Amino acid sequence: MTLIKSISGIRGTIGGAQGDNLTPIDAVKYAAAYGSWVKQQRNKETYKIVVGRDARISGEMIQQLVMNTLVGMGITVIDLNLSTTPTVEMAVAMEHADGGIILTASHNPKQWNALKLLNNKGEFLNAEAGQQILDIAENRTIEFAEVDNLGEIHKNDAYIDLHIDEILNLPLVKKDAIKRCKFKVVVDAVNSTGGIAVPLLLEALGVEPVKLHCTPNGQFPHNPEPLKEHLGDLMEKVVKDRADFGIVVDPDVDRLAFVDEKGEMFGEEYTLVAVADYVLQNTPGNTVSNMSSSRALRDVTEKHGGTYTASAVGEVNVVDKMKETNAVIGGEGNGGIIYPELHYGRDSLVGIALFLSFLAEEKIAVSELRKKYTAYFMSKKRIELTPQLDVDAILKAMEAKYASEEINTIDGVKIDFPENWVHLRKSNTEPIIRIYTEAKSQEEADALADRIIGEIEGIVGI
Repeated sequence: MTLIKSISGIRGTIGGAQGDNLTPIDAVKYAAAYGSWVKQQRNKETYKIVVGRDARISGEMIQQLVMNTLVGMGITVIDLNLSTTPTVEMAVAMEHADGGIILTASHNPKQWNALKLLNNKGEFLNAEAGQQILDIAENRTIEFAEVDNLGEIHKNDAYIDLHIDEILNLPLVKKDAIKRCKFKVVVDAVNSTGGIAVPLLLEALGVEPVKLHCTPNGQFPHNPEPLKEHLGDLMEKVVKDRADFGIVVDPDVDRLAFVDEKGEMFGEEYTLVAVADYVLQNTPGNTVSNMSSSRALRDVTEKHGGTYTASAVGEVNVVDKMKETNAVIGGEGNGGIIYPELHYGRDSLVGIALFLSFLAEEKIAVSELRKKYTAYFMSKKRIELTPQLDVDAILKAMEAKYASEEINTIDGVKIDFPENWVHLRKSNTEPIIRIYTEAKSQEEADALADRIIGEIEGIVGI
């Protein structure tokens, strides 16, 4: 059982001992620390925070604890209940709220949950703000409101519809062209809130949704990370129903992957590549993705005359670099699309709308679209951490071993070889070291990852 307190938020497993897991006491503690931080930042008479959640089994319990903690601090809560991460982000801005909390552990299994924290722009907190909240939780006495000054909870279930309306109004979303194509699309929403939002979006675009695992009850039918090895049902359903393609989102709908009409993975790395190709051919400019993302985005960006920049891993780092470089599209290679024309947050819904627009304009099958891009292959592996492992020492040793290669250490260690690369970093959300590699074949990528894992095991004496 685990509780991870980081600048990315508070993430842990449900049950167990206080301080070691995400217990009710821990949920209250960190919600109160966040509420206290919001008050420090905004220094106003009244405060408003938006709260929404994915469909995890523990979600309602955690949400009630979090909301009523904020009420106890004299803060008004806008309760979105079942929602998506990008919807909560947009609601913060549309409500002119002081912040937001999303209750989701993203792609983690059902025993996990988390408090993801937003600023008043509806964007994830930076490292400094995250550290301030952790310091408040551990070192400060938190003041609560007196009885006449308690906050209130205002329910609002309109924001998924409002989010979709904003997407439909984007110039690059070609509603009429999509409708004429009469697409049929299978949707795997892992029985979370994508099962609400994605079919609504598709229907608004004139697309026929075929629902697969779209009941938002939190009973994930497979590992919720949208990787090939977890998506056998979707692949089979696309072929069986003769659909144009398949969509899979993670539980909070900020990661997006596609399956082509033949039941083959489009490749989660290529979600951003394809959407960026469409955006760039209409609005030339720069792009950003994190260091663990495919070189294919760089290729597409340069084809359209733009400049590609790599950021440290983490949505806030991608957003900061996008603002710095005035990027027109960006995101993360794990299927996260950030389209600033809508908002600065990973958003599967806008990614789906832009992808459909691209298909409608190109009049091309999904499998044919995939062939347009350089074939890179990635391996994503991990090493489980134990208390005795010194991660910093491991990374330093690998940096020294490959000092003659091109090295980037802004986030872990990335080693760029002439024909491939490897990125080693400690996860912010799980007790693991991530080992990402990319090469011109899957065999090469897997072999490079296995070689690096073997070298790390040799260093630590496993």
